[in-house]
Amino acid sequence: MKMNRNRVLDPGFQLSFVFLFLFAILSALLGQTLLAVAEAAAGLLCWLGFRRDSHRRKKAIVKFMNSLSGDIDVAAKDSVVNSPMPMAIFRPESGEIIWTNDRFLHLAGERDHLFDTKLEGLVEGFSTRWLMEGKSVCPQEVTLGRRRFQVFGHLVRTEESDRSSGYLATTYWVDITDLAQTRDIYQATRPVVALVVLDNYEEVLKNVSDSARSALLSEVNQRLADWAEPCGGLFCAIDRDRYLFLFEEQYLQGFIDEKFSILRDMHQVTSPDGSPVTLSIGVGQDGDGFQELYRYAALSVEMALSRGGDQAVIRNRTGFGFYGGQVKEMEKRTKVRSRVMANALKALIADSSAVMVMGHKAPDMDAVGACAGVCAVARKLGVPAYIVREPGYTPGKVMADRLMAHERYKGRFLSPQDALAEADASTLLVVVDTNRPDQVQSLPLLEACSKVAVIDHHRRAAEYIEGAALNFHEPYASSACELVTELLQYLLDSADLLRVEAEALLAGIMLDTKNFTMRTGGRTFEAAAFLRRAGADTAEVRKFFQTDLAGTFAKLELIRSARMYRDGVALVAVEDSVGRVTAAQCADELLNISGVESSFVVYPGPDGVTMISARSLGQTNVQMVLEDLGGGGNAAAAGAQLPGKSVAQAADELKTAIDRYFAEQENA
Repeated sequence: MKMNRNRVLDPGFQLSFVFLFLFAILSALLGQTLLAVAEAAAGLLCWLGFRRDSHRRKKAIVKFMNSLSGDIDVAAKDSVVNSPMPMAIFRPESGEIIWTNDRFLHLAGERDHLFDTKLEGLVEGFSTRWLMEGKSVCPQEVTLGRRRFQVFGHLVRTEESDRSSGYLATTYWVDITDLAQTRDIYQATRPVVALVVLDNYEEVLKNVSDSARSALLSEVNQRLADWAEPCGGLFCAIDRDRYLFLFEEQYLQGFIDEKFSILRDMHQVTSPDGSPVTLSIGVGQDGDGFQELYRYAALSVEMALSRGGDQAVIRNRTGFGFYGGQVKEMEKRTKVRSRVMANALKALIADSSAVMVMGHKAPDMDAVGACAGVCAVARKLGVPAYIVREPGYTPGKVMADRLMAHERYKGRFLSPQDALAEADASTLLVVVDTNRPDQVQSLPLLEACSKVAVIDHHRRAAEYIEGAALNFHEPYASSACELVTELLQYLLDSADLLRVEAEALLAGIMLDTKNFTMRTGGRTFEAAAFLRRAGADTAEVRKFFQTDLAGTFAKLELIRSARMYRDGVALVAVEDSVGRVTAAQCADELLNISGVESSFVVYPGPDGVTMISARSLGQTNVQMVLEDLGGGGNAAAAGAQLPGKSVAQAADELKTAIDRYFAEQENA
């Protein structure tokens, strides 16, 4: 048997006996037999004595350890039973309680035991899922009686009598009632900053006598004061059409639950010509201080106004929440803003080495036409301009091909990769017909350019392009082409605009207005008149909207499959592949059917994405319906993309969103 080297070399143990026996052997070799025998006998006696003493010490140590282990077991059992912390042992699969200490019994209001009692029945809503997931802390607070607890625990595997294995869960219940109450008081009394804006102040007070003006403003102020009074906060006017409201967070949920009823109540206040007063409310919540809360509130008001007004928007650390916005949008734009934006865009382009222009993914004629208008401005200022072109077929391909055929646009269309390579530090990127970073044709190009201008008419989404050097955002405009045309009127003469550019801009306006029948205002026709003077031929523009025979048959098949989901809502859901343009045209055609107020077309798109195209005559805000599904657009035309969803799943989610929208309408 091998001997441990360290123990052999230990001078206090076996090494001494080894030397005794070596001396005995040496004596025998030298002929000293008696001496050798005496040495061997002495070594043997010493070794036997050592073994006896070692065995006695081991027995004493084992006895001591057994005594100590017993004392520890007794102490452990006593500390568990008499622990000041409530404890419960139960089976996590069934929730059946196996054992509890007296503290837990006291909390549960029991005196004897809780055997055969389900923990879920004792503690309402208590789940053991977190234990099965390997967590040691319950993610939610647990309420037992009048106290609140943070529950810790772990699982122990046990062997059953039939040799099957099971689990026991040991939980420790830490009382955090005082801490939780203090936290609740802190959260409830945190400040909230709100800005209230009369978003149609100029419209309702236009051509109104002084007495009528005073009476109307007095009623507005009284209704606002009555709405704010229960909060006991600070409510004051900071401008003729703007109010500041400071209150505690405990009252915010009440406003949310009633969906900011002041928005509906204010509609009862009307001008002498019958126009209702509308509000936009921006709320800043969960900021680090009053400055950040005010910044959140200002961003919320800007968001509410950019989405059409008559709504409340809440901004906190995580994002935006939207409430209201049900009424039809009213045109309220001024040429002053257009002139200011035109001068700002001119300055940005003049200070740039090049201009890159791009629209949304799968750009339509509105996006392509707006890009052409920006290129015309850059050409007038002598700055090279390039349009980002998406590979493959897009709804605006016909228009893009016609522009590419013109000599002035030779080499002016770049792929997203080439545009990114051409861009430098002084390049200006102009994004048209979208305000969402996830919808642009090239997100890397957007992130690479330090100077960005946005020209868009869609209602602003929760995620939008921030930090733009110029943001010309008018949700009341019919199209991006209309906005660009307004800018052109201040930046160049009609003779400076190429005929192909004028027709591209006019085609974009006609597309989004459905041939000047939807979302049109006086400014829309003014823009069209300018383009007509620039040489746009309406007959040529009309040809851009022609479809081939196969596309017409496909559109008719879609219309044949339409079904009325509810009063005024037509729904088409097809599994066959359908072109984006065909689906949009189908949604438009459905509005020509008597009794149809809004239409939705659900169809499979590329890469496993289900597409939804929606249109409305104005009574139904399809943008709000599809916003629930991650889509966007405006009240009359909107779309959504649902990746990873089948057509049937997308149709079911769409029906749920439609029902939710109309339920909110009925409760409004």
